Amino acid sequence: MKLIVNGDERELGVRDLAEALSALDYDDAIVATAVNGDFVPARARAATALSEGDRIEIVSPRQGG
Repeated sequence: MKLIVNGDERELGVRDLAEALSALDYDDAIVATAVNGDFVPARARAATALSEGDRIEIVSPRQGG
């Protein structure tokens, strides 16, 4: 299915957000995620079904000042 990941269109054969993160090589990464603008906590990723055209945002924490 076609998904928009951090602004780029991607074709992924996944059903949920956890599978999408795995397919995008974020398996063990500590990241924040959102689908269609709604924050998705790590514990809810496997239960967050994806649909054609969904927008996924993946953000890595940063340090600095």
